[in-house]
Amino acid sequence: MTDTAQTPSHALGAGLDLESLNLMLEALGDFVDAALSPELQLELDHEDRCPEDIVRSMSDPEQLGVQLVFIPEAYDGMDGGAFDAYRVCEVMARKDIGLATAVFATFLGSDPIVVGATEEQKQEWLGAIAREGVVFAYGATEPEAGSDLGALETTATPVKNDDGETVEYIINGRKQWISNGTIADFTTILAKTDAGPSWFVVPKDAAGFASAPPEDKHGLRLSNTAALFLDDVHIPAHNLIGGVEGKGLIQAQQVFGYTRLMVAAFGLGGGWEALDRAIQYSMNRVQGGSLLCEKQGYTHKLIIPHVVRLEAARAFIEDTADKIDRGLGADGAMNCEGAIAKYLATVAGNAAADDAIQAHGGYGYTRPYVVEKVKRDVRITTIYEGTSEIMEMTIARERWQQHLKTQGGYYRTKAAELRAVHAQNSNVGADIAALANDAMAIVLEACRTGRLTRNQHILFRLGELISYCEGAEIFAKRAAAAANDSAHEKSLKRFDANTFALMSRVYAREAAARVALDGSRWVAGAADPGSPALAAVNGIPTAAIQTAQAGLVTDMDAVADAIYGRN
Repeated sequence: MTDTAQTPSHALGAGLDLESLNLMLEALGDFVDAALSPELQLELDHEDRCPEDIVRSMSDPEQLGVQLVFIPEAYDGMDGGAFDAYRVCEVMARKDIGLATAVFATFLGSDPIVVGATEEQKQEWLGAIAREGVVFAYGATEPEAGSDLGALETTATPVKNDDGETVEYIINGRKQWISNGTIADFTTILAKTDAGPSWFVVPKDAAGFASAPPEDKHGLRLSNTAALFLDDVHIPAHNLIGGVEGKGLIQAQQVFGYTRLMVAAFGLGGGWEALDRAIQYSMNRVQGGSLLCEKQGYTHKLIIPHVVRLEAARAFIEDTADKIDRGLGADGAMNCEGAIAKYLATVAGNAAADDAIQAHGGYGYTRPYVVEKVKRDVRITTIYEGTSEIMEMTIARERWQQHLKTQGGYYRTKAAELRAVHAQNSNVGADIAALANDAMAIVLEACRTGRLTRNQHILFRLGELISYCEGAEIFAKRAAAAANDSAHEKSLKRFDANTFALMSRVYAREAAARVALDGSRWVAGAADPGSPALAAVNGIPTAAIQTAQAGLVTDMDAVADAIYGRN
C-alpha cells in the first residue's frame, strides 16, 4: 500500500506542487528517522525531555527547514497552503506527536504575524523563521481563562513620550500550557490593552520574562510545555503586531480554521500510527489456531470502525484545506469547518489508539510496543487548540444560526445535493448520508419548536451529531469524485476508489443511525410533556435508516479484505 499525497488544492495551483510536497514529506520522514531512533524516543518519553537539538535542526534551513512550508514566498518561505501544512503535520504526528507539537508551536506562534503584522514586521519575524530557523511559541492560554481568549487577564500598558506617542508597552501576566515555553526565541503574547486584546512579540531575553520548569505531563513528553511569567516586561511599540491595538481576537479567529486543521492532522496521524501497529500485530499473532487478522470479531471491533472514522475525518480535513486554500468562507477562515475537522479527527484518533492497546492484549500495555505511548500522546489533541466541548459548542452555534436563517432548509438542501450525487453514483452511500441530513434537519427543527437549545448539553450533543452528519456528506461527495476520476488510482494515499466507496457507505450508516437515535433521544430527554418537539421528531425517517443498514457487515468484510490485502 502506498502513501503518496492527493490534493485537489494543488490541481488548482494553490500551495506546493505535488512533487515538491512529496519531496518535503520524504525528507521529513528520513530526517526524523535518522535523528530519533525508537530507543531514543522511549528514553526521552521516560525522562520527559524535549529534544531541543532535534527541534532546532528541523527548523534550520541548512538541515531540513520544515518551517519553510508555512512561510510565504515573499519572506523566503515555500508558500505552502493549508493542504501542505496538514500533510506535514500528519507525517510528523506519525513519528511523534510531542516532537510535532514543538515544530507546530512555531507555525502557531507566527500565525498572528502572518494575518495581522505590518509588512516591516513580517519581513523581520517571518524572515527570521525562514532564514535563521528561530523557534516561536504561542502565548494565549492563561491559568484561569483556559481556552476562553476573551477572559484573559494579562495586560499591556502603553508608555508615552512627551508628544503623546506610545513608545513601549509594559506587559504583566501569566500564561499556561505554552508549547516551547522554555526554548522559544520569541513568543507571541496576547494581552489586554485599552482598545482590547492585542498580540505582541516578546523576545526570550526580555527583562522580567521567565518560564516555569516544564510541566510533568501524562503524554506529549517530547514537547516542552511550560508556564510563562511576565513581570513588568518592557517591549518597544514596534512589537505590537499590526501596530494597532484591539485586533487580537480578530487575528486569532482568522486562523482558527487553519490551526485546528493542523491539530486534526495530529489526531489523524497518531490514530493511524497506533492502528497500523495493531494491523501489523494482527498479521503475525496466532490465537486459537489462526491469525488475529482472520477473526471477524477482532477486525470488525478493533480495526475496521477506526479505519473508517479516520478516513472520514481525512476526507473532511482535505475538503476544508482545499476550501481554505481557495479562500472560501468568511475571510477564508472556515472556523466551523475547522472545528468539525478537529472534532472528528481527534476523537477518532484517540479512540483508535485506545483500541490499538486492546488489539495488542497485554503487550499493548507495555512501553516497548509503543501504542500505549501513542495513546498518551494523542489524548491531548482533544484538549489543546480548543477542547472537544468547545468544538461542539462552536459547531452547534454556527449551524443553529444557519438552520434559523434558512428556515430549516440548511440540511434539507444538503440532503437534496446528496441525492443528486447518488443519482450519478449509487455506490458511495450518498443516499444514506442524505437520510442523515434529513434527520438532522428534523432534530434541529424539533429543538427550535421546543426551545431546547436553552440547555447547554443539548447544544453540545447537536455539535456532535452535526459533525457526524457533515462528515458523512463530505465523505460521500469525495468518494463519488474519486470514483469518477480516472487519475484517482495514482493520487490516492492508501486506498483505491472502490474501498473508498465501501468506507463511505459504512460511515454514512453510522452517521444516520447516530442522528436518528441520539437526536430523538435528546429531544425527548429535554422536552416537556406535550411539547411539539416530541411530535416533530416522529418525522425522522427511522425505518429508512434502519433499512439502509442492510449490507453493513458485508461492506465491513470487504474493507477488512482491502486493509489486509486479501482482494
